[in-house]
Amino acid sequence: MGNSKTNNKNKLEDSEKKSVSSPWSRPTSQQHQQQQRLTTFLGLKNTAVWIFLIVFIFYVLYSTNILTVDRREECSTTLDSSTEEHIQTLTNISSTNINNSSKFLRLDDEEEEEKRILEPVPLPLRLPRYDTQLKHIVFGIAGSSNLWVKRKEYIKLWWRPKETRGVVWLDKKVYAKRNEGLPEIRISGDTSRFKYTNRQGQRSALRISRVVSETLRLGMKDVRWFVMGDDDTVFMVENVVRVLSKYDHRQFYYIGSSSESHVQNIYFSYAMAYGGGGFAISYPLAKELEKMQDRCIQRYPGLYGSDDRIQACMAELGVPLTREPGFHQYDVYGDLLGLLGAHPVTPLLSLHHLDVVEPIFPRMTRVRALQRLFQSSNLDSSSIMQQSICYDKKRYWSISVSWGYVVQILRGVISPRELEMPTRTFLNWYRRADYTAYAFNTRPVTKHPCQKPFIFYMGTTRYDRTKKQTVGVYIRDKSRHPFCRWKMSSPDKIDSIIILKKPDPYRWQKSPRRDCCRVLPSHKPSTLYLSVGNCRGAEISEVDR
Repeated sequence: MGNSKTNNKNKLEDSEKKSVSSPWSRPTSQQHQQQQRLTTFLGLKNTAVWIFLIVFIFYVLYSTNILTVDRREECSTTLDSSTEEHIQTLTNISSTNINNSSKFLRLDDEEEEEKRILEPVPLPLRLPRYDTQLKHIVFGIAGSSNLWVKRKEYIKLWWRPKETRGVVWLDKKVYAKRNEGLPEIRISGDTSRFKYTNRQGQRSALRISRVVSETLRLGMKDVRWFVMGDDDTVFMVENVVRVLSKYDHRQFYYIGSSSESHVQNIYFSYAMAYGGGGFAISYPLAKELEKMQDRCIQRYPGLYGSDDRIQACMAELGVPLTREPGFHQYDVYGDLLGLLGAHPVTPLLSLHHLDVVEPIFPRMTRVRALQRLFQSSNLDSSSIMQQSICYDKKRYWSISVSWGYVVQILRGVISPRELEMPTRTFLNWYRRADYTAYAFNTRPVTKHPCQKPFIFYMGTTRYDRTKKQTVGVYIRDKSRHPFCRWKMSSPDKIDSIIILKKPDPYRWQKSPRRDCCRVLPSHKPSTLYLSVGNCRGAEISEVDR
């Protein structure tokens, strides 16, 4: 009995121990409270950990977003999903086109490129210049077989055998002598497949518009620029080289100038370079033009001439006109004295329509007049036609010098603002149009008998090696002057003017400024001596009225 009780007691204790130690056993009230407090503590601890993790993740994301967003943006615009998808589609299309075509820009490291773009670009201490020489320029000259015998004399004036490179493109063969000092003559390609519907123009415009492309196809080596001109265009070759040296020939450049006629520019375009005055196209741009020009001109059958077809193709290529006002179309009639006597402060690059205007020097042929002009140009081409203004204070005269061409003396004091404005000695290209309709300011030819200018044309010029200066003699034009009642000294007592000037080949590498002239003492009452050159210090063109 005792053993059975003891065994029962042991079994009861074992069962209680098992019930306490088993996780599935029902806990007592005290144990239940302890377990509940433990669970609450662990729950709070886990919640705090999760809150901390969530806050930390948001902080990291927010910091990353702050670093990647451009701080210069003050606000952002949220786009809807459809717009984002369309932008992505356009981006993919653009990327595909860029990868399939010639890549103009490849970024090996986008972060470095972005950093480079955002950094400020230091300004150069001096304007960059490129070592462009005459050998790097090829001239494409558009000519006509009917006018070749006459027009070739203009080309001889500026062409330099074995120095200049280029081709004359004609519509058919002409008789040519050997060693005549002219460029190679070629016949333009057939243009019969191209449409031409302009009733006022001529189909030859199609042929002339392709001169640059056909010249490029000849495969000349070491070419940087193609310069287009007509057979009656006269180029100042040294100045063309100087101007093109300012531009990076590795980029796309379309360089030229507009017409003098406002009506012409409205009818065609102010964004168009006139081929008669000449224009320049960089080699990379000429290559792109050659690839697409035949397709391009098919899209514009109604255009009038060759220049507007070139400009239409440039518009498709997205290349604007870079203006150099020294290219002169000269869409005018009559006397160029007003224009050339007040040339803008820019290098003289070309003259055109020489068969239409009067000879630049009176009482001689056009070719002979241009030969005289080149006497001065050969000594100081950078200063040819450059205007300078001064005053004879004792005699109360206003003096305007166009170096290498003409000197004009006027009674009284005329301000530089007026003297640098061309007088209308010429007529508009459209004779029935407004006679003041020019693309620049002009002033009328004075009707007052006392204010008619006394004209002195350049007669001879030479270079004095000992004093390193040019000596030019300008002879008074013998045209009669009306009677003047003013009680002042008259310039009709002056027969000649001698101008002393030192050549300045680097003047266009400095900021543009008109030259100054000074009246020098004279030992002859019939001769006026002038000195022309860079303005000295605070020297200006002024006189007390």
